Amino acid sequence: MQREFIMQMQPWFGDEEKRSISAYMDENGFMTEFKRTEQFEKMIAEYTGAKHCIVVNNGTISLTLAALALNIGVGDDVIVPNFTMIATPNSVKMIGASPVFVDVEPETLCLNIELVKKAITPKTKAIMLVSANGRYPLAGVEAFVALANEKGLYLIEDSAQSLGSYYPNGKHIGTVGVLGSFSFSAPKIISTGQGGCLVTNDDDVAFRLRRLKDFGRSGGGNDIHDWIGYNFKFTELQACLGIEQMKKLAGRVEVKKIMYRRFQEGLKAVQGIRLFDHDLNNTTPWFVDSFAERREELQAFLKAHQIGTRIMYPPINKQKAYGVAGEHPISDLVGQKGLWLPSTTQLPLEDVDYICEKIRSFYGA
Repeated sequence: MQREFIMQMQPWFGDEEKRSISAYMDENGFMTEFKRTEQFEKMIAEYTGAKHCIVVNNGTISLTLAALALNIGVGDDVIVPNFTMIATPNSVKMIGASPVFVDVEPETLCLNIELVKKAITPKTKAIMLVSANGRYPLAGVEAFVALANEKGLYLIEDSAQSLGSYYPNGKHIGTVGVLGSFSFSAPKIISTGQGGCLVTNDDDVAFRLRRLKDFGRSGGGNDIHDWIGYNFKFTELQACLGIEQMKKLAGRVEVKKIMYRRFQEGLKAVQGIRLFDHDLNNTTPWFVDSFAERREELQAFLKAHQIGTRIMYPPINKQKAYGVAGEHPISDLVGQKGLWLPSTTQLPLEDVDYICEKIRSFYGA
């Protein structure tokens, strides 16, 4: 009997989500964001320790909205890592700002602060610090806060992959900069299908975010517009999913850490593949990420044994969409060797052992 294919990622919805949506449908609600959305926002704010949470239609728009709320636009530069999901630079490109690509630390794949310092010019308006796979930079977030303050820049945390991850100082990743962004797309630790949010402790910024996402209305449900605004609203059906997913988050955080440790143990003696180190006391791996020799051969071998993998983000500056000159050795290396192993939260540990066995077999370990 052939083994069932092990997907690299898969969202995890259960009966609780089905019942929640069904119950809402019986209420004849208007579907657009209302009380359940407010409840979902409150749950995220309480979990992260942020004063405000504003949910929006996706995680890319959350970053765009962050830039709009901080008056970033045409003629402004925003520093972003050259290793990240392309949504990070696209979010500011959409409003006419220019992403400036900077290489990342080899240990964490987060922004290299020394290279950030060299990239700052009079046109720089903000730094987007991406916490890659829940990791924080070796330099520490405090160093980025100090740099932003010194240069008069905004620090925006792209924490799309980091719900459930903390800095060593006990603060949830995403709550230290002026704004933090999270994503609820299908691969994330909790999902609403699509969706994202911003967290902030700044009352004025939160006020602007809520106006900007709702057409610039002066108040809910009217047609008086004090500002130019847009439609980045959420839906109650997504909130139904999100509420039930948030109830499961603490358990999923522990499962992710157990899974990562199992992969580390199973592959620790293998020459040819290296997992990234994680501060598992504080951070939660979103995916199981690695540098793999003979990556494409390994992928084909694993696929033949019913195991799915995914190549990690290639260097953005070398993608056709951008085509920006420059050499960034670490993000280039990710493009050559970076591989995500199966990372579905509900992956049984016996499947983890099977995957490790096949990887050991491939590398002759």
